[in-house]
Amino acid sequence: MSNPRVTGAIRYAQDVEFEGMLHASILRSPYPHARILRVDASAVPDSVVVLTPDDIRDFGSYGCQIQDQTVLPRDRVRFVGDPVLAVAAPTKREADEALNLIDVEYERLPGVFDAVEAVAEGAPLVHEHHAISENDAAYFGIRPQEGTNICHRFRIRHGDMEEGFKQADVVVEETYRTPGAQHAAMEPHASVARWQDGRLEVWTGTQTPFNLRMDLAGIFNIPESQIRIISPPMGGAFGAKTFVRTEAIAACLAQKAGRPVKVVLSRYEEWLTLNRHPATLQVKLGARADGTLVAKRVVCWVDTGAYADCGPGVAQKMGYAAVGPYRIPQVWVDSLCVYTNLPPNGAFRGYGAMQAVWASERTMDILAAKLGMDPLELRLKNVLVDGDQFCTGEIMHDVHFIECLHAAAGTIGWADNKQGKGLCVLMKGMQTPSRASIVVEANDDGSYTVHCATAEMGQGAWHSIRLMAAELLGVELEKVHYAEPDTDIVPYDTRTTSSRSTYMMGRALVEAVRDLKRKGELGYGECVNKGGLDPDTGQGIASTHWHQGAAAAEVRVDEETGKFQVLKLYTSIYAGRVVNRPGAELQNEGSMIMGLGTTLFEEIAFEDGQPANANLSDYNLPAAGDLPESFTSDLFEREGAEVHGLGETALPPVPPAIGNALYSLGIHVTDLPLSAEKVLNAIDSRQQAKGGRA
Repeated sequence: MSNPRVTGAIRYAQDVEFEGMLHASILRSPYPHARILRVDASAVPDSVVVLTPDDIRDFGSYGCQIQDQTVLPRDRVRFVGDPVLAVAAPTKREADEALNLIDVEYERLPGVFDAVEAVAEGAPLVHEHHAISENDAAYFGIRPQEGTNICHRFRIRHGDMEEGFKQADVVVEETYRTPGAQHAAMEPHASVARWQDGRLEVWTGTQTPFNLRMDLAGIFNIPESQIRIISPPMGGAFGAKTFVRTEAIAACLAQKAGRPVKVVLSRYEEWLTLNRHPATLQVKLGARADGTLVAKRVVCWVDTGAYADCGPGVAQKMGYAAVGPYRIPQVWVDSLCVYTNLPPNGAFRGYGAMQAVWASERTMDILAAKLGMDPLELRLKNVLVDGDQFCTGEIMHDVHFIECLHAAAGTIGWADNKQGKGLCVLMKGMQTPSRASIVVEANDDGSYTVHCATAEMGQGAWHSIRLMAAELLGVELEKVHYAEPDTDIVPYDTRTTSSRSTYMMGRALVEAVRDLKRKGELGYGECVNKGGLDPDTGQGIASTHWHQGAAAAEVRVDEETGKFQVLKLYTSIYAGRVVNRPGAELQNEGSMIMGLGTTLFEEIAFEDGQPANANLSDYNLPAAGDLPESFTSDLFEREGAEVHGLGETALPPVPPAIGNALYSLGIHVTDLPLSAEKVLNAIDSRQQAKGGRA
């Protein structure tokens, strides 16, 4: 059977066409923070539909966790790229030309571009008030701090922090920084909207069809039943295609025009739509002389940009991921989601875990050095095992950190020589609470159709669900079909994020097939995971199950230039039970490649809030030539285990494994990416500490 991706048979949102359809373009702010004084679109020809701030003043605000956005800004812009007006014309060229005929007058306002600076007293406020959203994505207690730029504060309070550090024989402390990054999916954001008999229909590449429907209903003040979201396959997403992106503008233009409207973003506009959260993490870690961890203090500043999006959720996951998979009796964490005048930041593969694991695991090697202890032995001494209690209070089960660490160490010959080699171990949570539901329909020809909202973005989720369904039904794979997600047809699902789909839908599928065999025509199944954390103490259930893994790296450094080569890169990931091994292996490889890009060169550069490298010429992505000669991974299974999500697990451990490999040579770099300049500066610092260059 030919692959539809190879033949071009897949139809994406960008391919949707309707008779009389108009094409949209968006006029964006050139300033990071400014008041809109005047808008003049009188020179635009009558053939072009113009959507202005006045057109949307009576529409509702939205935001998946903090309700801080409107379709267009009503009075002021908050980042370079904030949409000010939108137009729709018979052709994209006409729409682009119309933007040149619009005059907007601004009054520039002070801006803030760093999360740490944004929480300082007297910093310009990006938003004066922080209203918590009613969207299902606001599934935890959100704690905005009024009168500040902090839209969420998450805390862990486990034990007595002062007493913990008093018990420590050795204490290390360091600050780490991770920049923003672009998802850079091959397919840009695209959506088509039309209204029929007062009902809104949207075709869009989205990972969150039900959250999107919920926000659109609030914007137009209509019941959710009057909105239909169809989610075709996507050409990559990595978290970028979550919640409202282009859909609200397309829907407003379509309503005003009385015709369908398509929005397709340019590559430059992708940088202005959603990026990965820049973060600063301060870590303090204490241990006894024998290496037993006794206390950890972490503060995270999470830059969510001009609008919160899912930043509160990222801050929460970053907060507990920064603790690491260790037994530590005294743990305090403060994780702050902070507004700045930069483009919005949201979900990105790894969802805060990458920034957290970078800081946590680099600190473990610093502690090992100060203790004079093998970094592997330090981890093995403290890592969680079955029956241990995590700092959130939950008891750990089905834990395989030791197995993953041993596999990683063995792959790079750790026991023989540790120079130029580094290790990392991680645990990452799955969204909890969470709900998934699915319907299996028996067709007249003996085949079956699966109906669920799991989105396909290249990760192979539809194929995995079909494989599980075929096994449960006792039929050939060709007898199982998967219907494109359509909120008029499929039952509710939380969303296709958090490496949760195969696990959650797999459990729901068991119930649906059982129900089908009872009823004969349609079977319905649902999986509900309860839990959640108290945002003020961090106690509760952070994750139904934990995504677990380890990484190992070996490097060679040219100490004259600071350039280094990654010779080996390996990850060991616990998968529980593998459903689709080729697909699972590809997920691991894709995660590792993204992790390599983060490590070596991916970084969005800003100058006074303006992205300076918002194109694929100046923004470097890893290519085949950047991969190490030894680039491998393993998937560990256990007899009788449940399926574990693994779409993101192999990304977060890559940067610290490589960073620790450099550290084994005395090269201490705390800020990503690990550029040659930073490495050379670290070499100079090492030499100065020894009394000058040799």
